[in-house]
Amino acid sequence: MSHYTNEQLAGFIRKDSVHKKVYTDPGIFDLEMERIWNRSWVYVGHDSQVKQPGDYFATSIGRQPVIMTRHKDGKVYVLFNRCSHKGAQVIGESCGNLQQLRCSYHGYVFDTDGTLLHIPREEGYSGVGFGKGKPESNMQQVPRVDSYHGLVFASLAAEGPDLKTWLSGAAVSIDNLVERSPEGRIEIAGGCFRYLHDSNWKMFVENLNDAMHPMVVHQSSSGTAKRVFDERLKEGDPVPFELEMLAPFTNNYEFFEKMGLTAWDYGHSVTGGKFSIHSAYSPIPGYMDALIGKYGEQKAREILAVNRHNTVVYPSFTLKGAITSIRVVKPVAVDKTVIESWVFRQVGAPEELFRRSITYCNLINSHANLVGPDDYEAYHRLQYGLQIQDGNEWVSQHRHLGKEEVEEDGTKHAAGTSDMVFRHQFQTWKDYMVSIR
Repeated sequence: MSHYTNEQLAGFIRKDSVHKKVYTDPGIFDLEMERIWNRSWVYVGHDSQVKQPGDYFATSIGRQPVIMTRHKDGKVYVLFNRCSHKGAQVIGESCGNLQQLRCSYHGYVFDTDGTLLHIPREEGYSGVGFGKGKPESNMQQVPRVDSYHGLVFASLAAEGPDLKTWLSGAAVSIDNLVERSPEGRIEIAGGCFRYLHDSNWKMFVENLNDAMHPMVVHQSSSGTAKRVFDERLKEGDPVPFELEMLAPFTNNYEFFEKMGLTAWDYGHSVTGGKFSIHSAYSPIPGYMDALIGKYGEQKAREILAVNRHNTVVYPSFTLKGAITSIRVVKPVAVDKTVIESWVFRQVGAPEELFRRSITYCNLINSHANLVGPDDYEAYHRLQYGLQIQDGNEWVSQHRHLGKEEVEEDGTKHAAGTSDMVFRHQFQTWKDYMVSIR
């Protein structure tokens, strides 16, 4: 466990920079798991992953293995993935359907809400404080569980802000994600891309709304794609979606500057709003008609006019409405992070919308893609470089310092290339790390 005092932790955060130890010190990472990941609301999964009674999805909250289940009462539960007998993990990281949860060590059997159902040779527990009917003998439920449009969140802290309050302005991005379905429903479809990064979890979270890197980092992918298509496309040829998707990554600084940044309480933020790198995608036949049939023409146009780039729901995931996907952050160690990419199907929308989302994740978010390795290399160099003892202990966050606009409710706005969101995230980091929030 870290030996740092609260005063020392607070001292690592300046108004214009942060100390490099916040990315490299294992003791600080341990405290983050305790004070951020164990206190905040953390994304667990979507309720479409547990549609039927007995469905389960095993995952984690920070370092804590958990299981999301659908019980026979129709409710979604999130259980600590631990047998109450000897403490063995009950389910490996998997998903499926089980009528009961059975520990593979001694065969103790639990219901999908965690209730202990069966003990082998139960007579051995006669007259003692362990057994069926005793709440402490059940698999324990995570203290707080709630959902928003089917996105299930859990908190290991018994007290704290309710989910809707905590989501703040980020809730609008989830609203828009769901409204893009002509039936107002989304569901997880397909598998998951898991990508191990040899870098600190905060590097990924920061990079999502860093608008100063794309035109530099993505020259090898987006820049190359532009050149290849320019050489091969003839006048009048249809533009492939792959090019529509890749080309904007190397737009100029002015484009990203005008996208703008917004940040809300609890560390959440978004790039874009009225336009983003997803704004110029060609229309999908039948999609607008389907939305108009559900919402009317004005509302349908308002839904598609929302062009948020990356919405960061701090600390655990980020979402993209236009290509209906999320990326989930799983810290492993101070220099190891697993990123999971999941794609939603917009129920009632043309299949082409889902295919576009799959194509996007194949080419951007998988570990064998074009754009992701650009970022992976950047994260690797950041982590490696911060370990060098050159006397420079601080990481700059000076860009557009003091130029953000702040509303009465604390919402912040800044130019798209500002470091405002990083300063905002680390203020949230300090709030969690030095006080109970």
